[in-house]
Amino acid sequence: MTQEGSALQKFSYDHGASSTRLIGSTIGQAFDQTAAAYADREALVVCDQGVRWSWRELAQRVDALAAGLLALGLEPGDRVGIWAPNCSEWTLTQFATAKAGLILVNINPAYRSAELEYALNKVECKALVLAPALKTSDYLGIVNQLAPELKNCAAGELRSKTLPSLKHVIRLGADQTPGMFNFADVLSMGRPEDHARLVELSGSLQFDDVINIQFTSGTTGFPKGASLTHLNIVNNGYFVAEAIKLTDQDRLCIPVPLYHCFGMVMGNLGCVTHGATMVYPSEAFDPLAVLQAVQDERCTGLYGVPTMFIAELDHPRFSEFDLSSLRTGIMAGSPCPVEVMKRVQSQMHMTEVTIAYGMTETSPVSTQSATNDPLDRRVSTVGRVQPHVEIKIVNTNGQVVPRGEIGEFCTRGYSVMKGYWNDDAKTQEAVDRAGWMHTGDLAVMDDEGYVNIVGRLKDMVIRGGENIYPREIEEFLFRHPKIQDVQVIGVPDQKYGEELCAWVKLRSGETLSEEEVREFCKGQIAHYKVPRYVRFVSEFPMTITGKIQKFVMREQTIEELGLVAQKTA
Repeated sequence: MTQEGSALQKFSYDHGASSTRLIGSTIGQAFDQTAAAYADREALVVCDQGVRWSWRELAQRVDALAAGLLALGLEPGDRVGIWAPNCSEWTLTQFATAKAGLILVNINPAYRSAELEYALNKVECKALVLAPALKTSDYLGIVNQLAPELKNCAAGELRSKTLPSLKHVIRLGADQTPGMFNFADVLSMGRPEDHARLVELSGSLQFDDVINIQFTSGTTGFPKGASLTHLNIVNNGYFVAEAIKLTDQDRLCIPVPLYHCFGMVMGNLGCVTHGATMVYPSEAFDPLAVLQAVQDERCTGLYGVPTMFIAELDHPRFSEFDLSSLRTGIMAGSPCPVEVMKRVQSQMHMTEVTIAYGMTETSPVSTQSATNDPLDRRVSTVGRVQPHVEIKIVNTNGQVVPRGEIGEFCTRGYSVMKGYWNDDAKTQEAVDRAGWMHTGDLAVMDDEGYVNIVGRLKDMVIRGGENIYPREIEEFLFRHPKIQDVQVIGVPDQKYGEELCAWVKLRSGETLSEEEVREFCKGQIAHYKVPRYVRFVSEFPMTITGKIQKFVMREQTIEELGLVAQKTA
C-alpha cells in the first residue's frame, strides 16, 4: 500500500465475516433435531411451577399442543397471541405455533385494556392464550370487558364486536371460564389427522416465513409490530449463544421476560440450538428467586438487564447463596454501567459474561463482546459485530463517519426484520432502500471495531450549543460509593435551551445531598456536564423488560420543577 493509501481514514463500518454457515432451518426443524439428539437430558425447569421436563417430554407436549391448535381450525399464517408471564405454557406455545406455521404474537404482560385491543386488532389475532391474572392485572376481567360476548358463547365460537378477528380464547389454569378453552384441553384435542398434518407441515414451512410478531415499546405513537422470520430468530439465538460458548452441558437461568427477544430468542432459542437447559426462576423477575434458582439448579449462565443484576447484587441475602456454578451470561437491554459489570464478574463468578446490543427489529443482537475479550473492552463496550451482520455509523447526512466519531448506529443482514406488520410507511422510515436498519442509537466505533453506545438520538442533550451524552455522566456518577443507580436526562431551560437533571438511587442506609453530588463532579467533568438538578428516588419508571423510560422521567421532572420549554421564533 502506498503511503498515501495508508493515510486514508478508516471509516466506521464492519462486517461479521464467518466460516460458520447460517442455519437454513425452521424453528420446528431445529427443535426436533435437538429433541432427538438430547432426548433424555433436561430441557426445561420452571422452579415456581415444579416443572422438570426432558427434551423428549417437552417435544411430546409441543407436538400435542401444535396438533390441538390445528384441530381448532387454525391455519398456517394465522396469528396467535400470548398474554402471560414466564411459564411452561409460554414455551409450549412458542414452539407449538412455530411447528404449526402459526405466527406467535407476543403481548406485553403489562398491557391493559386499550393496548390489548390495539395489539389484537392490529395483527388480527385469531386466537389468544392468556394467564388468568398477573400481580394487579386481571387478564380474564380485561378480556371479558372487551368481549362481553364470551359469557354467552361456546368456546371457539366468539363473535366479538370489539375484537372481530378473535375466535378462540385459551386460558391457563384449571378453572373454567365461559367461552374459553382450557389450555390442558387443547393439549388433548389433536386427532390422528392433525398429527399427520404436523408432519406434513414440517417439510413445507419455509425459513423465510414470518413466525413471530413483537410490538416495539415506542415512546410516542402506537406500538409497531416487528415481523420476524424463522431465519431471523433461529440464527440470532444460535450466534448469541455461540458468543457465550453455550453447550449441551450448560444450564441457563432466564429471568428476563419471554415475551421479549431477550427471553424467547437469546434464551429459549439459544438453548434449543445448543441442547442447553432452560431454567425459569419465577413468573416475573424476583432477585431472590434468581439467586435461589442459580444455586439449586447449578446454573452456568445467567441473563439480565443491568437493573436486574443490581437488584441481585444488592439483595440483603446475596452472600447466603452459592453462585460458584456460574461462568457466563449476558447483560443487555439497556446501557450497562461499567461498575456493575465489574461486580458481576467478581462477585457472581461470571468471568465470561458478555454484553450484547440490539433491538427487537434486528432479532435482536447486532454486536456482542466475546468471553475472551480484554476486560476493559468487555466492561466498557458492546463488543464487535455479530457473524453475518454488517454495521456502520453515520452522520445526519447518512454518510459513514471516521472511526472515533459519534453517529447513528445502523445494521444490515439476515437479522433485520421483514418489516412492521401492515405498516409499509413506518417500515420505510426505519429500513432504508439499501436494507440498513436505522436504530436511533448514537454510537462510536474504535480502530479494532469495538462499539460503544453513547445514547439515543432523542436523549442527547444540547445545552447552550454543547452536545451532551447522558451515558457519560451516568458512568461517572456510578463511581460514587453511595450511589446504587443513576439516570441523567435533559430538561427545558430558558437560558441554555436544556439543562441536566440526575435521578439518583442511593444504596440502602446512605444519605447524600444535591450539593454533595455536584461537588463530586466539580473538577472531574466539564462544568456544563454537572447536573443542574438532582432528584433522589427509590425507583425509576421502566418497562417490564427493565428499560428505563426517560421520557416519563422528563415529564415528571418538568411538572415537579415547574419548568417551561424555551420558546423559539
